[in-house]
Amino acid sequence: MHVGFPRTADNRGRTRLVDRETWIRSLIEAVLFTAPGERVNRPDFGSGLGQLVFAGNDEALAAATQVTVQGALQTWLAGLVEVRGVAVTSRDATLEVTVTYVIAGETSPTSATFRSPA
Repeated sequence: MHVGFPRTADNRGRTRLVDRETWIRSLIEAVLFTAPGERVNRPDFGSGLGQLVFAGNDEALAAATQVTVQGALQTWLAGLVEVRGVAVTSRDATLEVTVTYVIAGETSPTSATFRSPA
């Protein structure tokens, strides 16, 4: 069991614990939506996906985002997950990022989709 993110209390007033898969998904989300420079002790942490809210939403942005996200995940979560693929699609006013990964020590891939309004 791992400490849930964001850190909250459970119904007993204790720190909420989550399973490994939920914990890893929350770490991926933290990398995606943390802007570089946002964390004082790790100024290069994150991918800056949230900053793209104000960028023009088109296929060029989606392609650049795919490279940025894959690099950030490989940099920050290399020991926990093996990134198998990142698919970025631009639909209307939403940027959708689907990450396919394998958790270290497991064999079956998992996919998670994250959305950011653009």
